[in-house]
Amino acid sequence: MNYKDFFEGKKITMMGLGTLGRGVNVAKFLAECGAKLTITDLKTEEQLAASLKILSPYKDIDYVLGRHEPADFRDKDMIIKAAGVPLDSPFIEEARKNNIPVEMDASLFAKLVKLMGLDTKIIGVTGTRGKSTTTHLIYQILREAFKKTKRKVYLGGNVKGLATLPLIKKVKDGDIVVMELDSWQLQGFGDAGISPHVSVFTSFYRDHMNYYKEDLDRYFEDKSNIIKNQKEGDLFVIEEDFFKKLKILDIRKDMEDIRKITKASIVTVSKNDVKKWKLRILGDHNMINAALAAEVCRNLGVKEAVIKKVAEKFNPVPGRLQLVRTLKRINFYNDSTATTPDAVIASLKAVAPKGKKPRIILIGGGADKMLEYEEYAEEVKDKVKALILFRGAASNKIIRELRITNHESQREKNNPDLLIPDSSAKCFIDIASMKDAVRIAKENMIKGDVVILSPGAASFGVFKNEYDREEQFNKEIKKLK
Repeated sequence: MNYKDFFEGKKITMMGLGTLGRGVNVAKFLAECGAKLTITDLKTEEQLAASLKILSPYKDIDYVLGRHEPADFRDKDMIIKAAGVPLDSPFIEEARKNNIPVEMDASLFAKLVKLMGLDTKIIGVTGTRGKSTTTHLIYQILREAFKKTKRKVYLGGNVKGLATLPLIKKVKDGDIVVMELDSWQLQGFGDAGISPHVSVFTSFYRDHMNYYKEDLDRYFEDKSNIIKNQKEGDLFVIEEDFFKKLKILDIRKDMEDIRKITKASIVTVSKNDVKKWKLRILGDHNMINAALAAEVCRNLGVKEAVIKKVAEKFNPVPGRLQLVRTLKRINFYNDSTATTPDAVIASLKAVAPKGKKPRIILIGGGADKMLEYEEYAEEVKDKVKALILFRGAASNKIIRELRITNHESQREKNNPDLLIPDSSAKCFIDIASMKDAVRIAKENMIKGDVVILSPGAASFGVFKNEYDREEQFNKEIKKLK
């Protein structure tokens, strides 16, 4: 079967175009395959202007913008939904009621690989934290290992600007596709009854509880699609302590269940596997990520010397404990993708200067994801000298957890400067821009300090998205003199 035959003449609704490039590239691919395409998005024409400009040469695409219409989910051959579409979307329910297949970008690619009989190996990496670093490290090691062969290595999944589906035009027998897979994309794998040939599960913490309506089990169910449909001969790689601790994570699945729900061979790793390596990525969590990546590549026949060489030269992925600049012996880190309290805790431990005195200026807070901040608050009191919080419901939770009782009266006085009880730290609240956040950081920093953007919350409200937050931080830090 040719991939074009799968789409040509088909009536397809794309639910979600977006502004980050992935939806645009899927739309271009479908149009070029001859699909009869309708694109619907809750964003308006004005909000989607950049994406629509790219698609302007494709005159046969129909658009329904600023809303969804039930009619676009009836009498269709296929719906392709974007990540983050609500679990209880009435439009997806309408499609399913009418027996219309609901697909997603990455899982549809995997389905086509199978339908076309391609011997293309798919590596999938998921986890609440660590999936981006592990994915990119695997990708770089494999590219280096196979650069002088006919075997090609591609990057896909949850990567800014990249669409996975169009890779079906390029992949051949023997090629490898390394995918970062979030819980939303793994919904698609579950619906398709497919799992990657090689699966990596880096970590599991409470996250996206605003989307999952505080149902941790449902979140884990989506994550576990990465292994549910693996077959004999497939591989599942997981860190040994995480494997043992799944039982106490307040979820239904435990180690015994994991062994039952995958037919793959299970290999566990430890951070001690790479303890002698001179990694540029900081923290114990990144040692685990490196160990996971190394084990995947070993199982694909990559020599140890190549794995170690690439891992030791590997720089942080943008927005993930990325050292943006060092100025006057002050290190500035962009950790914008740390959107959970657990991620922030790991990052604070990784960058904290030696000594008893807190030397970290933490920029964070924002929109609420229905998460808890008790352990976060203790870590802040121990390691942070100044906490700068963007306005938002998550920041209000942090303030309450820190037991700052006078914040409302200070708000009325338009004074964001508060003292954190049981700590020498200051807290600055209601910050409405990155420019103000960096200005406050500058006013409070001295030589030897660390300034880190590590939000522990969603970006919406003050920023367009996490990439906007990341870019604004880098821009403001580079202005400092």
